[in-house]
Amino acid sequence: MNSWGTVFDVADKEYTIKELEKKSLTEGFWNDREKASDILREKSRLLTAVDTWKKQKKTLDELVMLFELAVEESDNQTLEAIESELTALHKSLRDVELKRMLGSEQDPLNAILSIHAGAGGTEAQDWAEMLLRMYLRWAERRGFKTTIIDYQPGDEAGVKSVSLTLEGQYAYGYSKAEVGIHRLVRISPFDAGARRHTSFASVFVYPQVDDNIIVEIDEKDLRIDTFRSSGAGGQHVNKTDSAIRITHFPTGIVVQCQNERSQHKNKSMAMKYLKARIYEKKRQEQDEKEQQINKTKKDIAWGSQIRSYVLHPYKMAKDHRTNLEVGNVTRVLDGDLDDFIEAYLLQWQKCN
Repeated sequence: MNSWGTVFDVADKEYTIKELEKKSLTEGFWNDREKASDILREKSRLLTAVDTWKKQKKTLDELVMLFELAVEESDNQTLEAIESELTALHKSLRDVELKRMLGSEQDPLNAILSIHAGAGGTEAQDWAEMLLRMYLRWAERRGFKTTIIDYQPGDEAGVKSVSLTLEGQYAYGYSKAEVGIHRLVRISPFDAGARRHTSFASVFVYPQVDDNIIVEIDEKDLRIDTFRSSGAGGQHVNKTDSAIRITHFPTGIVVQCQNERSQHKNKSMAMKYLKARIYEKKRQEQDEKEQQINKTKKDIAWGSQIRSYVLHPYKMAKDHRTNLEVGNVTRVLDGDLDDFIEAYLLQWQKCN
């Protein structure tokens, strides 16, 4: 916290903020609205970073003074409170460190996350739904807003596929660490013989394109179909053909949205999803390093998983990219993913 590197980093940010303020006051600043918006957005980002650091430093200085007084007076109750405050401060610092690893222009954007069950019928579909719950709980922990935009229920249980939006600062930067195949080992609740089963599901994540990133789409290249929505147990099932499916012929990308009862709203969301998919495809084609992400998008089967979740004969979650292991797999499935995400981002930073 008090390292010279951090102090200089904050000083550089404050200097940059002053430079951006000067630019925003120049005559004709708003002549180029796109450039002006970029400058103000960068200024806001830097202000948030500096303010966060100053609050953290103030909190630490106050805790140090309070600790010295508590020790002198042997005030155990205050010492316990200080320990709790330090834990919260450590979590805040860790979040700042994670954000420092997210330097690409896509990282601050919202995200669209899709889960697809692998081969194996009900087993894999139930696993896909478990992953959906895990990511919804993780998003809740991080304060992200989630909206399910497409839901294809399983034949007997679970889901065949599901897509949802993650709205919040650096939603894409964090969630991109989850792209790949996820493997579950457990005693099957659907097997009368109580045998051990292995199930697979794939996770894809795309940055949700904002208004400052232009993705040109020719209406002639699209086929737009309407259909009746489906939902688990009849939930959110519309009696009208309000769901939208869009096919983009040049790329072969197909997206759909059935969350809203309004056909117009579903079309608008489906177009955002399509733009995100096209943008991600073009970005990966232009950047060979980013194409490493695609190497995890293999057949949903043995040998291609990025992470394993074992519930029997022992309990463990292991990320095969970083070799990080967590014994409390129940906690992981309840949305505690930050250790895995941090390890992945650290490794990604070292390799790039």
